[in-house]
Amino acid sequence: MAKVRIGFFSFTEITDPAEHRSYNQWHQLDHMPEQYLLPGVLFGQRWVSTPACRRARAHDAPALAPIHYMTLYLMGEPLDTTLEEFRALGGTLRDAGRFHGHRRSRLSGPFTVTGMAAAPRVLVSAEAVPYRPNRGVYVVVREGATIPEGGPAAPVAPPRGTVGDEGRLAAALLEVDGVAGTWTFSTDGRFDRHGWRPGHKTVTVSYLDAEPVAVAPALGALVRAQPDQEHRPVLFAGPLETITPWRWDWFDDRA
Repeated sequence: MAKVRIGFFSFTEITDPAEHRSYNQWHQLDHMPEQYLLPGVLFGQRWVSTPACRRARAHDAPALAPIHYMTLYLMGEPLDTTLEEFRALGGTLRDAGRFHGHRRSRLSGPFTVTGMAAAPRVLVSAEAVPYRPNRGVYVVVREGATIPEGGPAAPVAPPRGTVGDEGRLAAALLEVDGVAGTWTFSTDGRFDRHGWRPGHKTVTVSYLDAEPVAVAPALGALVRAQPDQEHRPVLFAGPLETITPWRWDWFDDRA
């Protein structure tokens, strides 16, 4: 049984072009390390939508068009305690002056894992894909139905077994050379009481061992071609690069 039950997403816009370096320094060297002390935080990673990544997006709805970064924390039991302490820690750090003031969250909150798979060539299990080094991710955010309270508490594996359009899309993306594995997530009514309101959405994350911009055209074409039987709009589809600490120069000429 996989340890990960939810993914906490944060899609973030930096509101001052001169603050990218300070934001990355704060998040990677101060903010993110503190999260690992929480009981159910298993792993976290950050990615950047560089100018080249932004140009390679297949969908870019206004709600998520401004984002520069995506953070994903993988969390396991105890879920409620972890989310309570996660929110409380944010307030504690803010009160201590350890919070970045030039950021805006465009979408954040806990999403239940609904599917996972690894490409056969990578050898690792589907559960291990996020821990495998990656060059980036290809992310698809779509309007979707929230899992009702009392719904599934454990992830379904693999995506080919996932009911609905996310499973079909994940299976198609997994066939593209350069995709090491794909996880799917959905908002979950069980976690509304913790205060985040991401709305009814699904997120598909494809982990890449090819250059994100190079593989983006093929993945974007699949997203455009994939039928959605419920006619739900795609809010975002595009590549993001893995962030290497201290290499934060993507937006220096825009400062």
